[in-house]
Amino acid sequence: MTDQITDTEAGTSLWKDAWLRMRKNKIALASIMVFTVTCFFCFVIAWFCKDPNQVNLVNKFSGPGSEHWIGTDALGRDLFSRILYGGQVSILVGLIATAVSVTIGIIYGALAGFFGGKIDAIMMRIVDTLFSIPFLMIVIVLQAVLSEWSRETSAWIVNNLNWDKGFTDRITNVLPLFFALGLLGWLTLARIVRAQVLSLKEREFVEAATSLGLSKLTVLFRHIIPNTLGPTVIYATLTVPGFIMYEATLSYLGLGVESPNSSWGILIKEGANYLETNPQLLIFPGIIFSITLFALNFLGDGLRDALDVRASKD
Repeated sequence: MTDQITDTEAGTSLWKDAWLRMRKNKIALASIMVFTVTCFFCFVIAWFCKDPNQVNLVNKFSGPGSEHWIGTDALGRDLFSRILYGGQVSILVGLIATAVSVTIGIIYGALAGFFGGKIDAIMMRIVDTLFSIPFLMIVIVLQAVLSEWSRETSAWIVNNLNWDKGFTDRITNVLPLFFALGLLGWLTLARIVRAQVLSLKEREFVEAATSLGLSKLTVLFRHIIPNTLGPTVIYATLTVPGFIMYEATLSYLGLGVESPNSSWGILIKEGANYLETNPQLLIFPGIIFSITLFALNFLGDGLRDALDVRASKD
């Protein structure tokens, strides 16, 4: 009897198995390290850098040196600090917009799949209608509406709470972009979660929870939604670089972050204007931007492989 107990294998879980498979993916692990280092520089090292908005026209277009590690831009501002502060905006856009879209997508898709019938049909037709409208056009309109609200909010905070105007403007100017992207990026995830819930609600553990007298919403949020987190995590990881790319596109078109704030999209736009005379203004932001997107995409691929249920049977 003792030998039988000793030979019994320890229990495991989906997340533990996923981590064991993830550790074998060297590219995904390297991507985690790259993204972690990028966030460390943007959110920690940036606080010890020069003011990214300090203008010095005497020292414009200077090359790399001890004072300015990778040179200055057309207004003499330190390019290194502008890249780091721009990274804060770009990364936060990706993370916050993804968090907003994932929250809405999970709840909307779960409700549609769980209740089914006419409710599901109506909710999915709304999704189909939103899918038919160009994403960027809706974002531009929604951002314009939210931008007016953010300016009023900034003025109220400064006047009533006595906050620093520069800091308040910097925060409120980027909030519309966060929510404009997040409020419209949930459509695909809603379909994914709905499909998962449609299959999960017929499983035995749902019938057992219902037979215990639990309410429908309790069964949905406590037992069904947690079982959809695998595909959700994969989608969220692959969505972050997409939102960063959208932000860069909008900023490149002059519809994103407002001056004097910077983002990688704004820096790339400014660098493109001086490509022939001062290519470093485009090369350095472009390299950091590309490396971050590659890291996030490789990380998403690694999570997709690690959380693949079929892989756990190999």
